[in-house]
Amino acid sequence: MLDGPVFWAILAVALLLFGGSKIPELARGLGKAKREFKKASEEVESEVRNAVEEDERRKVISVI
Repeated sequence: MLDGPVFWAILAVALLLFGGSKIPELARGLGKAKREFKKASEEVESEVRNAVEEDERRKVISVI
């Protein structure tokens, strides 16, 4: 995570580049991107977990 001075420096640069009216719009966009990334990573994790479980089931069945 960003520490105090770095966070404030980035915020100041963002204000200078985009102006105060664009900051909420940018924050919404970043929040949406973060949610979508989290959802995608959870889906990939679930698919990997399911594949591993299926592989383990096949190994158990082949032993029987």
